Amino acid sequence: MDFVAIDVETANSDMASICQIGLAKYKGGTLEKEWLSLINPEDYFYDINISIHGINEKDVSNAPTLPEISSQLKEFMSGSICVSHTHFDRVSIYRAFEKYSLQHLDITWLDSARVARRAWKECAWSGYGLANICKIIGYDFKHHDALEDAKAAGQVILSATNKTGLDIDEWLRRVSKPIGHSRIQIQKGENPEGELYSEILVFTGTLLIPRAEAAALAMSAGCTIGSGVTKKTTMLVVGDQDITKLAGKKKSSKHIKAEQLISKGQKIRILSESDFKELVAQSHEN
Repeated sequence: MDFVAIDVETANSDMASICQIGLAKYKGGTLEKEWLSLINPEDYFYDINISIHGINEKDVSNAPTLPEISSQLKEFMSGSICVSHTHFDRVSIYRAFEKYSLQHLDITWLDSARVARRAWKECAWSGYGLANICKIIGYDFKHHDALEDAKAAGQVILSATNKTGLDIDEWLRRVSKPIGHSRIQIQKGENPEGELYSEILVFTGTLLIPRAEAAALAMSAGCTIGSGVTKKTTMLVVGDQDITKLAGKKKSSKHIKAEQLISKGQKIRILSESDFKELVAQSHEN
């Protein structure tokens, strides 16, 4: 049971805008080493993101940039199995390394959300967010602190191992196979095995690809497509040209409504079209 767990926080809706990284290294199933650092994303901070993790421009003014700590990341992570809860963190790392033209890390990814969906029947089709899983396993943590979230993802793996008897290598194989728990009803177009299953996704703004193609991509990853932002919406994909308007310029009505719901406590992730396409692409690699 040797692996590294990771979590990141971002400054804005660009998944490359990493402002905090937390790492937890496990040896033989025991937490051996941990590392936490603020990161200067060299980008603006979005009020919604600040409200979630509490990090702002002032906090990172003297923090290192990603290139300045890339050697530490390589030393901590290279050659390891790397655990993240859902693959948003995986995409953030990928996009941030691309942003700075850094050589990608030599790691094998394991999604603890996919593990949870197979280990706990009650989480197979919904409720496999990190907070809910940790509630089920009785693990208390401070959500939206990168190190706390990383250790929580690590704990999900350890608990799943204790529950099923599968070790880390067996879980790497198991997550690529069907979940196995029965599903009573599947809506048209859904991919219940998809990594983004149970996400209600809405598009807004001008996309580089046709909406029908974007919708097909989303459904292939398990999403249900919504026409408007509602209390059921969990993801809003904004066209790349429109995402630049997040720094205070004009936003679409869907975008504004999503922000209003987020401010009231609803969990909606806002991301760019490019990040969305990378998210779907990497979900199909698992």
